[in-house]
Amino acid sequence: MPFSEPDLAPLLDTLARSAAERDKEDGHAAAQKQALADAGLLGLSIPERFGGDELPWSRLLQVVRTVARDDSALAHLLAFHHLQVATLLIYGTQEQQARWLEPTVRLRQWWGNAVNPRDERLRAIASPEGYRLEGEKRYCSGTLGSACMTVSARDADGAIVLGVVATAQHGITVREDWDAIGQRQTDSGSHFDAVRLARADVLRAPDTPPSVRHTVRTCLGQLILVNLYAGLAEGALAEARSLMAEGGIPTDAAVRAPLLGRLGDGHVRAVTATVMADRAGAQFDVLWQAGEAVVPQHRAEAAVAIAEAKVVAHRASLHLGEALFDIGGARATRGALGLDRFWRNARTHTLHDPLDQKLAALGRWSLEGEFPPGFYQ
Repeated sequence: MPFSEPDLAPLLDTLARSAAERDKEDGHAAAQKQALADAGLLGLSIPERFGGDELPWSRLLQVVRTVARDDSALAHLLAFHHLQVATLLIYGTQEQQARWLEPTVRLRQWWGNAVNPRDERLRAIASPEGYRLEGEKRYCSGTLGSACMTVSARDADGAIVLGVVATAQHGITVREDWDAIGQRQTDSGSHFDAVRLARADVLRAPDTPPSVRHTVRTCLGQLILVNLYAGLAEGALAEARSLMAEGGIPTDAAVRAPLLGRLGDGHVRAVTATVMADRAGAQFDVLWQAGEAVVPQHRAEAAVAIAEAKVVAHRASLHLGEALFDIGGARATRGALGLDRFWRNARTHTLHDPLDQKLAALGRWSLEGEFPPGFYQ
């Protein structure tokens, strides 16, 4: 059955009711992940030829943003599932795509992430069958409970090997060791002990020449963060409005005007983040549709739009995560509400790559018209 957004309403309501308590409990959100799978959200990015919905990325990320309003950790897992699908679509052959994506739709399987090229501890040791993976990998979002994962490792010469492995195979240990103040229930690191990466499942061998198309994955990863931050801003704003309605709007003009001003300021920040996210999403759609014909200039222009949106959404999520307490007053600090999770989640995730570096990159673009190369651009 084709996906339609109205089908999400009951699911989102259920997630919202349990979000604060699950944030306190931490652990693995197995039941909630299953609910997302049962709602048909795992096939949204998968091409129709493999049984998926093949939504435009801009539309899919609006769904991610909607989930992030109530639970940015689950939205994070959902988005990173689709980032791994995109990895296979960018790097994989038709045969690899069919072999891994058809069961993803049919069996409603989750993908996990073990791609972090800056973490060089995982080694890919050449073997007659392909490679043997040995070592550790941090920041493996969503790997616990997944059926398969994309993984990056370094060969003997330090070159990157990218591939796909089944998560349940012997030698893979997925840990629940994420202990940051926010984005709880996203699991984390993995250990690989003599894990077989078959030659048929290698997406990028060390001697693969780089292409502009390959860098589109980085743009998508950054656009995902934009929508997570924008969703957090929208969610915090909604909580602020609820608190104001619950407590009643003061009649004293000296109190009423500043509160309404804070709410209005938050509204403008959240709306701006959303508009910028959608603008960047539309440019990314064009970039994605270009396929192998993508050129550096178009990639740079999309990356700039994403970076601009990321700065705005970054600031909006942090501001609203704090402002909801100014608007809601002392009642906003009730432990049962768990409203501090909006700021904690935003603060944790916005440290993914420094804002100062993003602004400096935009400054170079504005001044010189040249977007600097880099993994996080």
